[in-house]
Amino acid sequence: MPATNGFRLEKVAEANFPTRWGGFRIYGFAGHGPGRVEEAVVLIMGDLNERAGAVPPLVRIHSECLTGDVFHSLRCDCRAQLEMSLQRIAEEERGMLIYEHQEGRGIGLLNKLRAYELQDQGADTVEANERLGFEVDLRSYQLPGAILRYFDLDKIRLLSNNPEKVEAVERAGVAVKERIPCLVEAHDSTQSYLRTKKDKMGHLIDGL
Repeated sequence: MPATNGFRLEKVAEANFPTRWGGFRIYGFAGHGPGRVEEAVVLIMGDLNERAGAVPPLVRIHSECLTGDVFHSLRCDCRAQLEMSLQRIAEEERGMLIYEHQEGRGIGLLNKLRAYELQDQGADTVEANERLGFEVDLRSYQLPGAILRYFDLDKIRLLSNNPEKVEAVERAGVAVKERIPCLVEAHDSTQSYLRTKKDKMGHLIDGL
């Protein structure tokens, strides 16, 4: 794909990908920007191209969370959101999940574990990142925007509670025709985490 604003998207692989939610096509992408390379995996089910009367496809942009997605951590709601999104896509038999390699809101796995230590000492997730010398959220959504354009999507329905993702998608020239809440049941261990997302990061989370 041609470079845009110094950012070039490269598709590196694709294959069939059976899951317990059904059959997907899996893609690997690399985004080449000035001084950096970003990676993402994309799962697609069904035909994303619009047909007469078809609603825009469901899309979830999900940031990697090893502790939640793999180890079922209850410090966050990441795995529950991931599974909810795959289930919603499977129910419609059509949609896309973009899985970005941006652990810990972009600070990386080991720094995320350092942030856990600070949270155990009383810091919330925002304060922990700041004490480690990072911004609250280092994630860039340039790569998902390029991926959506690669698949010729000009409008989508976005599964997200994060208004920044909506803005990033629309900056990429893709209209978010509907934002679908990605709300999961809160546990005692996630109440503070979710409240920080809502109060300090502007996430659209009701019922806290």
